[in-house]
Amino acid sequence: MKRFALAAAVCVLGWSVGIQAQRGAGGGPPVSPRQAAPIDLTGYWVSVIIEDWEYRMVTPNKGVFDAIPLNPQGLKIAKTWDPARDEAAGDQCKAYGAAAIMRMPGRLRTSWQDDNTLKIETDSGTQTRLLRFGAAAAAATASPGEPSWQGSSVAQWIQAGGGAGGTPRRGSLKVLTTNLRSGYIRKNGPPYSNRATVTEYYDLNTMPNGDQWMTVTTKVEDPGYFTRPYLTTSDFKKLPNAAGWNPTPCSVK
Repeated sequence: MKRFALAAAVCVLGWSVGIQAQRGAGGGPPVSPRQAAPIDLTGYWVSVIIEDWEYRMVTPNKGVFDAIPLNPQGLKIAKTWDPARDEAAGDQCKAYGAAAIMRMPGRLRTSWQDDNTLKIETDSGTQTRLLRFGAAAAAATASPGEPSWQGSSVAQWIQAGGGAGGTPRRGSLKVLTTNLRSGYIRKNGPPYSNRATVTEYYDLNTMPNGDQWMTVTTKVEDPGYFTRPYLTTSDFKKLPNAAGWNPTPCSVK
């Protein structure tokens, strides 16, 4: 674990140096991740359930694990799912961890907590994700603390050109999340372990009518309970304001 934390910290510092070198090549001061953002993810977003509607809009029946690559141990645990037991144990949020929260129907509120930390709040389960860049990510990775539902997230801008001569910058956001508390990849009990890692890519697209859409491509890798990576895409449409924002607690139902 210490070796992984050190390696991750070195990578994060490398990303930070890369951004500073790129922006400071002309002698100017280094630019913060907030200023260097090639896309604007802030604002309110609503999930548009296109993929796996029957597993996301309602809680599947016990034993329904279609498309989830569970190994024998994961399947064994999944078959013991008992929502009443989870509720009694105070584990209502097992399906609201970083590996699954972006699949939940509901709304997101994205904002900058500071120049190095992008914050994503969900009204479903009232969860808060902190996506840290540069030195802030290095510090959090070096001392991650106890595993949690949202874990420790390291963020990196992926530049795709633009920015010269007034041309808008283009790119996407990559996020790697570790130090997760074990949870469910769906609400009906298929597990992921505390060794799971979540890699996400956030992309924006503007429709001909001007609507903005965000697509989150997620890869969950778990040597504990999966036979292979679990890949999904989740779509969100940008909203004009906070109307409909309705934080609700985690639920086992």
